Amino acid sequence: MTMSAEPSTPTIVAPQVLLTNHLKALKLPTFAREYEKVAMESAQDRADYPRYLLRLCELERIDRERRNVERRIRLARFPQTKSFDTFDFAAQPTLNKALVLELIRCEWIDRRQNCIALGPSGTGKTHLASGLGRLPKGVQRRLHDSSCPCSCAHGIA
Repeated sequence: MTMSAEPSTPTIVAPQVLLTNHLKALKLPTFAREYEKVAMESAQDRADYPRYLLRLCELERIDRERRNVERRIRLARFPQTKSFDTFDFAAQPTLNKALVLELIRCEWIDRRQNCIALGPSGTGKTHLASGLGRLPKGVQRRLHDSSCPCSCAHGIA
């Protein structure tokens, strides 16, 4: 009985493959996507390693914040994409404009208070809720927009 004595050669993995796998495991998608481009830019600018890493970290943080905002808006389940830029106060003369402007300042969020909009259909409640949810302080918090029957069914109201 003869055994073949094939020498086992270790597989050499390119550093880029290992780096991509590590960055994926560490959940740094922007690092993985941008490190080569930023390395070339840093080499052209003669930037040192800390500046190279700083640029990558800044890109990762900006992208992460953008994805976080998108995720929070999606989780809020707003039925429409609305903002205060498109809100017509003249169309709702009974709406307390001073109160809406106070809500836009978001001090109620800092005080950890709730905001519940009640009123008949077509008065702009969803538009206001969506606009508040898209404000910088609004996207930093978990928000939920729902109709009253849904809220009562889920014990939210």
